[in-house]
Amino acid sequence: MFDSRLQPIVRRALAPAAARLAKAGVKADEVTLAGFALGALGAFALGFGAYRTALALIALNRLADGLDGALARGLGPTDRGAFLDIALDFFFYALIPLGFAFADPERNALAAATLLFAFVGTGSSFLAFAAVAAERGLTAPEYPHKGIYYLGGLTEGAETIALFVAMCLWPAAFPVLAYAFSALCLVTTLMRWSWGWFVFAPQDGARPSGAPVETPLRIGETNEAVDLRA
Repeated sequence: MFDSRLQPIVRRALAPAAARLAKAGVKADEVTLAGFALGALGAFALGFGAYRTALALIALNRLADGLDGALARGLGPTDRGAFLDIALDFFFYALIPLGFAFADPERNALAAATLLFAFVGTGSSFLAFAAVAAERGLTAPEYPHKGIYYLGGLTEGAETIALFVAMCLWPAAFPVLAYAFSALCLVTTLMRWSWGWFVFAPQDGARPSGAPVETPLRIGETNEAVDLRA
């Protein structure tokens, strides 16, 4: 919901650090892998109830996620980098509820399973829409630097990270936060299904309120940022 507004701010803030990393010879894929390792360690820390340590590692993971995108834009994006970024991000998101489930199975396991179920809905609808949009050569006007059709909703990256921060700060509230966010994810999934139903209809039809706008790539036009990062 807020990603399109926050991302330009994040890109400007991280550009100087990315330039220094590029000058030092650091590659975007290296930052992606290092960031994922930090996020996985954060989930491991959650399993042992080290919530503040986990929060710091999650924050570093998100910092790396922004830096790898800035590096990719400066050094030149690659298909491998785009694949790694989205694949590892989705896996990282799934690891956090799992960590809370290990920390307190009796209290957290069902809530974590519900949240993971909700993540499958938002993730699958996001990727399915992007796959069909790619076949049609569509781009998202609100996300010009994304390599796929980046579909919004109530629960995007910024909201998900805010959820993880809240869970680490108030771990006893994990079940309540997980169930509430799962409900928002369900709304997002239903919205995306509706948008896909109308946008990809065989014939023109009435477009529901808030549905994505189709912006086709014209012949000879290129999508400058073919990476998914930041």
